[in-house]
Amino acid sequence: MNPRSPAISLRPATPESPAEDNTGPAVTIGLVFAICLVAANLRTGLTGVGTLLPAIEHSTGLASSWGGLLSTLPLLTFAATSPLVARTSHRFGTARLLVAALGALAVGTVIRSLPSVICLFAGTVILSAAIAFGNVLLPALIRRSVPAHRIRGISALYVTVMGVTAAVSSGISAPLSHTLPGSWHTALAWGIAFTIAAFLFWLPRMRGDRPHAAGGATRSPVPWRSRLAWQVSMFMGLQSLAFYTAVAWLPSILIHHGATSTTAGWMLFYYQLMSLAAGSLLPLLTRGRHDQRWTAAGASVVVAGGFAVLLFAPALSVLACTLLGLGGGVCLVLALSFQSERAGSAAEVAALAGMAQSIGYLVAAAGPLLLGILHDTTDSWTLPLTVLVVLGLAMAGAGYGAGQDRQVRHRAR
Repeated sequence: MNPRSPAISLRPATPESPAEDNTGPAVTIGLVFAICLVAANLRTGLTGVGTLLPAIEHSTGLASSWGGLLSTLPLLTFAATSPLVARTSHRFGTARLLVAALGALAVGTVIRSLPSVICLFAGTVILSAAIAFGNVLLPALIRRSVPAHRIRGISALYVTVMGVTAAVSSGISAPLSHTLPGSWHTALAWGIAFTIAAFLFWLPRMRGDRPHAAGGATRSPVPWRSRLAWQVSMFMGLQSLAFYTAVAWLPSILIHHGATSTTAGWMLFYYQLMSLAAGSLLPLLTRGRHDQRWTAAGASVVVAGGFAVLLFAPALSVLACTLLGLGGGVCLVLALSFQSERAGSAAEVAALAGMAQSIGYLVAAAGPLLLGILHDTTDSWTLPLTVLVVLGLAMAGAGYGAGQDRQVRHRAR
């Protein structure tokens, strides 16, 4: 066999391989804080847009279709950018590339807040591409710096930080637009405080971060031929679809069934709260367990059950949001930790994460759009919710495969 070919295979994950991933230095407070600072930037600049969208459309004269494109553009940018991260990281170094991404995020945030529609869209693309790099680099950094038995705990922590800052951004963006000079322009840029803090904190950590290519290290190819990699990718995509669809349409579904807009807003908050709680508790409930097949499949079925409650008993919205939040929180932590645990080295994590997030966000971007089309076509939420139940069950199948205690292996090049 040609030694330069991908030759992807599977092997059982063992605590001893590779040494760099499982016998690394102890987790320090500084490292955890650095990871959390990056996590605080991965949704803050995105989740506040929805609450500001009416003001943006009114101020700029954008039609609703353009407003919808503004909301979908980050997901499409994630899908287009994520495959580029592994190759770039191999050439320049992971920490260096992360610092550059944080700098680009700050620039994109400023450009997006300028009083120009062109800048609004251009800044959104720039900051979304920077976030895509952070999304892929963070699992690779965790795999390189954190012992294997702590990966799921650290992943749960950064998911919690990401979720808290995202929820805060959703809640304060509109009030800030009414109180700060510059209206929604200023409100769009408030998260730059997290970006600057993360940039300054990671800047000294670039020392000693050699590019892999310069150090003679090999680069891992994207595992397109691996069944396990596709299962990880589809699990990532379907759980993202469920989340972004719920964020986009859950209030509309509840209002359709008689809830007030205020009640619907609080139910969306409650859904995210349940998701954070479930993600935080998962490492405690699965400590010492390497096989996550039934955990991933069971959490996916819980998500499907939440959509089924909305379909058949919409009056039980609290139960539906509880199921969606609990199942979705577990699925998110698992989807991110699988990107670290199912690869054998930091380079392979970057390749797998790039694939998983490229496919994942492409699938996620289709979800809200597809449901909107189905609702407009049928003038009902019955068919859209039925589709979500079916996709939830499909996610269970992907999660069962992705949760097996095995790793994607490559012939590096």
